[in-house]
Amino acid sequence: MYLREGILSNRNFAAHIKNVCQIYEQGLELVQSAGGEIDAILLHSGSEQFYYSDDRVIPFQAFGHFCHWLPANRPDQFVYFAPGSKPVYLQIVPNDYWYEQTIEMADWWASEFEIIRLGSITELESQLPAGNAAYLGSNQQLAVQLGIAPDAINPLQLLHFLDFQRAYKSDYELEQLREANRLAITGHWAARDCFLDGGNEYMIHRAFLDTCNILEEESPYTNIVALDEKSAILHYQHKRRNTADLSQVLLIDAGCRINGYGSDVTRTWTKQNVHPVFKQLLTGIQALEQGLVGLAKPGIVYSELHSAALAGIASLLSELDICNASAETLIDQQVPQLFMPHGVGHLLGIQVHDVGGHQADISGTRQQPPSHSPTLRNTRELAENMVFTIEPGCYFIPLLLEPQRIQASGSLINWPLVDELYACGGIRVEDNVRVTSNGVENLTRQFE
Repeated sequence: MYLREGILSNRNFAAHIKNVCQIYEQGLELVQSAGGEIDAILLHSGSEQFYYSDDRVIPFQAFGHFCHWLPANRPDQFVYFAPGSKPVYLQIVPNDYWYEQTIEMADWWASEFEIIRLGSITELESQLPAGNAAYLGSNQQLAVQLGIAPDAINPLQLLHFLDFQRAYKSDYELEQLREANRLAITGHWAARDCFLDGGNEYMIHRAFLDTCNILEEESPYTNIVALDEKSAILHYQHKRRNTADLSQVLLIDAGCRINGYGSDVTRTWTKQNVHPVFKQLLTGIQALEQGLVGLAKPGIVYSELHSAALAGIASLLSELDICNASAETLIDQQVPQLFMPHGVGHLLGIQVHDVGGHQADISGTRQQPPSHSPTLRNTRELAENMVFTIEPGCYFIPLLLEPQRIQASGSLINWPLVDELYACGGIRVEDNVRVTSNGVENLTRQFE
C-alpha cells in the first residue's frame, strides 16, 4: 500500500533522498574508476505484463531500485539521476478513458524531484539529456530504443553496489517499516480471533485484509494462512473454505506494505485442546525466537544466528522426546534440518526477500550459505540499520521425515510421537529486526 497518511516526515524523506543521491553518485564513481563511461542513471519502474494469450494485466510491482527513490507503484515511470542535479521524475500519465491513470503526488516526496509529466512513453527520449546514461530496469528493448549502450543496460558492477547498499535503512525507511509492522500486528490479532471463533482459512485471510484495510494485491506477498497439517507446508498458498470448528493450529505469515516497504510477520496460535507436546513446542519456539533476536548486534555474522536456531531446535527435540538423542548428537547428524528446512531469516525492505543477502562486499562477491543449510538467504555481517527477519520454525513434514524411517538417523526419531504430531503441522514465529549501534530494535514486538 502507498501514500498512507499520518506517518510521513518531510525531513526524513528529504534526508533519505540526499542519502540515495550519494549512494548513486558513489556507484557511478565506482563504474568510472573501472573504465566505464556512464555519467547518469535512468531507472525504470517496469512495464505492464499480460497473462499469456489474454488481455488481462498481471498485478504490477515496481522494480525495487526504483522504489528506493519514490513511492509510485505504477508501470512506465522513470527517475533520472545525474550527479550535481536534482533528480528528475519523468512521470508518464497516458490519456486513457479505459483506466484510472491519475498519480497523486504528495508534497512530502514530490518536492524532492523535478517533475516532467508526459502523455506517452514515446515522448521519453526527447526529454533525456545528452550523455552516457545507464538503464536500470526490466525492459531491455526499451533501453535499446532510447539509445542506451548495451554495456550500460543493467551493468552488474553498478547493480551489485546498489544491492549491497539496500541493506542499510534510512530513518525514512525505518519509519515505513515500523508502520508496516504496526498495521500487520492489528491484522494478526484479528486473524487469531477469527481462528479461535472457528473461522476457516479463507475467513481468517479476509479478517487480516479487512482489518488492515488492504486489497490482496497490496500485500507485500501472498498471505500464508494454514490450519493444522497445512502449516507444515512452508509457503502454503491456498485458502480452504471448509468448516474449521475442529481445527487446533493456525500458522499465519502475513505482512503489510507502506510506501513500498513491507513487513513480514508470522504467528502460530493453538486452541486449548491441542496436543500437549505441540503446545510445549510452541512455547519453546517462542522463547527461542526471542533469544535469537537478543543475540543480534553489529559484527555478528547472520549465519551464526542460524546455527543458534538449529541448536535451539535440537534442544527442544531432545527435551520434548520428539527425538531420542542428545542435542549434540542431533546436530552432528543434521536432524534439526529435517524439522526446520529453511533459513532462520532474510533481509527485508522494499522486497520481502530483499537483495544482497549473499553479498560479502560491494563488488558482488558471494558468501555462500553453510553446506548444512543451503536455503539460508542471508549470510551478511550485521551492521547498524540493517533490517532482517528472524523466524525459527519446527515442522512435521512427511516428505522430509518419512524417508528417514529406513535411514540410520531414523533411529533417533520418536516415530509414535511424530505420527501423532503430523496432524498439528508446524510452528513458525517471525519478527522484523533492525540492528542498532549496540543491539537491536524489534520492529514488530513494540506494537504488541
